[in-house]
Amino acid sequence: MRLIENPTDLLCAELRRCAFVPTMGALHEGHASLVRSAAATGRPVVVSIFVNPTQFSPNEDYGRYPRTLEADCALLKPLGTAAVFVPSVEAIYPQGLECAAMDAAKFPLPPVATEPKLEDACRPGHFGGVALVVDRLFELLAPATAHFGEKDFQQLRLIEEMTAANPVRATMVEIKRGTTIREADGLAMSSRNRYLTAVARDAALALSRALEAAMRAQSVAIGEALMHEILHENGLVCEYAVIRDARTLMPVHDFALPCRALIAAQIGSTRLIDNRLIAQRG
Repeated sequence: MRLIENPTDLLCAELRRCAFVPTMGALHEGHASLVRSAAATGRPVVVSIFVNPTQFSPNEDYGRYPRTLEADCALLKPLGTAAVFVPSVEAIYPQGLECAAMDAAKFPLPPVATEPKLEDACRPGHFGGVALVVDRLFELLAPATAHFGEKDFQQLRLIEEMTAANPVRATMVEIKRGTTIREADGLAMSSRNRYLTAVARDAALALSRALEAAMRAQSVAIGEALMHEILHENGLVCEYAVIRDARTLMPVHDFALPCRALIAAQIGSTRLIDNRLIAQRG
């Protein structure tokens, strides 16, 4: 397994048309499942580890986001990873961070990243930074497949839509989804889970319980009310707990189309998100 810092080293023949797994590091079994999916394509697997400053606002956790490169490489090596790309900020944004921030602010985003008023409302500027870094990584790696988890569902839909909107890119890279990987008690795996105390982790289980209640609900309104109630009862500060169209992430009134129940909630200083599919039903 190669450790690559210089983007020009990605141009070697053995990494051409790779299966790409972009990450910010602090890897866990959720990331490992994406790497296994990438390896199953039969292509060389490249994993990037880059904590992207343009997707964090000044009051977010960019500075304390866990950097665990040695442990990450130990996880990736037995999975058959061909290369780990660990670029500097300067390699990703050669014109400087100030220019990159301006580029992120004006990056054209599809409606699914601007209209639902979910992450787009809670984290202004976040998706511009995500879109910018993914576009840059695709430019550097020219992958055949790119693997993203469903836990960050609005982000996933953004990447699917921005890729489909680029005729050249859409013919070159296939976006592949990975299901959310959960702990045995239902908590969605997240790099930010390591911030949680034992008490906070127990409270965090309310997210998965709330989503399960929404999946069983007889109506959208009841499902959303149940999610808010469960989160509140467990001391979580709810940013949103909604049921939306699974494609557009816009509000729905029934389950006539596939839906997603989505939650963002704060536990102390830690922000967690989760979601579940609600199958179409009459």
